[in-house]
Amino acid sequence: MRRLIAALLLCWSWSALANEAEESQGPRSIAVIVNPQVTQDSVSEEQLRKILVGEVRFWDDGTAITLLIQAPVSWERDMILGEVMEMTEAQYRQFWISKVFRTEVASGPKVVLSNSMAGTLISKIPGCVAFVESRDVPDGAKVMKINDLGPGDENYPLRF
Repeated sequence: MRRLIAALLLCWSWSALANEAEESQGPRSIAVIVNPQVTQDSVSEEQLRKILVGEVRFWDDGTAITLLIQAPVSWERDMILGEVMEMTEAQYRQFWISKVFRTEVASGPKVVLSNSMAGTLISKIPGCVAFVESRDVPDGAKVMKINDLGPGDENYPLRF
């Protein structure tokens, strides 16, 4: 029993230290990453919302947008759904099911399981867009600015 209690205390203290270290690094932000061939460098917040709900399906140069979104329970997905789209997970799922059912789109966003998976797909799919924590931007990905601001800028809209 003592070993169990000691193990639980050790896990709790490690978790507390990890949270403290994360908080000391300041606010977190989500980077919008795109395939390097996407010619656009910036989108507005409104354009980003329209991309997320499938209203904007092509980049300015006519390339089709392939939307990648993290799997449920990821921090990035929670922030995008809650803060940007103001939807719950259930509302988001229902929203895309309805769009597909009404044949407004052929399919919903593609789900990725990790930031590294998003980075791999970004490099291979023309027009692809994904959302990753700014500390995890993969090599070779292009970071799209929002309102001409990058993830490190103070007024960046995806900074939490």
